[in-house]
This record gives sequence, structure tokens and C-alpha cells, in this order.
Amino acid sequence: MKITITLVLLSLFAVTIAIAAEPPAEGSKAPDFTLKSQDGTPVSLHDYKGKYVVLYFYPKDRTQGCTIEAHGFQDDLAKYDAKNAVILGVSVDTVESHQDFCAHDSLTFKLLADDAKKVTAEYGSLQDYKGMSLAARNTFLIGPDGTIKKVFLKVNPTGHSTQVLASIQ
Repeated sequence: MKITITLVLLSLFAVTIAIAAEPPAEGSKAPDFTLKSQDGTPVSLHDYKGKYVVLYFYPKDRTQGCTIEAHGFQDDLAKYDAKNAVILGVSVDTVESHQDFCAHDSLTFKLLADDAKKVTAEYGSLQDYKGMSLAARNTFLIGPDGTIKKVFLKVNPTGHSTQVLASIQ
């Protein structure tokens, strides 16, 4: 009897993982969350109702591709402001790591620490890389009404900001 129950539980666990691994679809309501930013203050998605939110997941602070992508968003920040949009970067790094990244690279938008990996998994953006769990390079454009307007999976960090800007109506 114990073996059967264990197998059923393992089976259910595997199904749960498969479901959690799927990114939310365009047109669906964006899952709400609260994470700490680089300054340690909590940031929630619902704080930005009425604005476009560029929620971008990236693997690791201060690595080459992640730095290129962050600089692209930073360079275009005034264009996002003009379109009533905010940038929120998410990785599984810590608040302290984000503080260092922002200070070193003069980043002024919010970087959110998902060191528990919950939000990254909820957005289908948790990946295994050489035995480490990191965020996949995915971006979700969330509309002022809280629905996902565009999903970008496995993005190229070079020129990505321009691509996202073009998607904001």
C-alpha cells in the first residue's frame, strides 16, 4: 500500500512541475508577486496597475549577456517612461548582488531578487544550467490592465530593448 501511495504522490509531483514550467500565455492575467528590489523594499506587480510593465528574467548579475541586456533597458529608459512603462528585472540573485550590479553598472530601474525561485518558476522561467537553477532569459510585456500582451522566450540580449519597445502600443 505504501508503495502505491508513494508512486501516486511522485506522479502528482511530476505533473505539478510540468504545469509550473509553462510560461503564462499572451492574453492571460499576469501572476501577481511581491519581491524585494535592490534597495530592499518590496515591489509588487499590482503596484504598477495602469502602466505597462516589462518583466524581464535574466540568469545572473554582472555576466556578459545580462549586462548587455540591462544596459539596453537603461539606455532606453526615457523611451519607456514616455510610453508609460516600467522595467522590472528579475533573477534568482540576492538583494546584495543586485545592489552591486546596479552600483557597478549605473542601473536605475528595479532589479528584483527571487532567491526563493518562486516567481521565476511561476513565470515558467526557471532553468537548470550546469547543476544550478537560474532564470531563463524571458521577457513578459504586461499591459496596464494586468494581462500579458507579449511573451519573448530565449531572447537575444543584444537589441532586445528595442524589440520590446516596438511591442508597446
